[in-house]
Amino acid sequence: MNWIILIIAGCFESGFAFCLGKMKEESGTAYWLWGAGFLLCLGLSMLLLAKAVKTIPIGTAYPVWTGIGAVGTVILGIIFFHEPVSFMRLFFITTLIASIIGLKLVS
Repeated sequence: MNWIILIIAGCFESGFAFCLGKMKEESGTAYWLWGAGFLLCLGLSMLLLAKAVKTIPIGTAYPVWTGIGAVGTVILGIIFFHEPVSFMRLFFITTLIASIIGLKLVS
């Protein structure tokens, strides 16, 4: 169950990075609403990470959490912010995903 919690925590990490990206584009009320989304996602991500490390070693949980957040953020950046897609970028995202799976398999 804590692995599922950790995956959800990683998704919320992508969520707070996405909110930061949206804050960069906005001003006024929209800026503050995205800021509130950032704080909400940040808090939930940290809370869920703290719950997950009760049974998952921190040396495994933290890299998996950041990896999920990084991969999710890159994907969101490509889809919503029209960031560049290149072979090398996709190659390294794939190696990151493989590393996350590897950490899960050895713990």
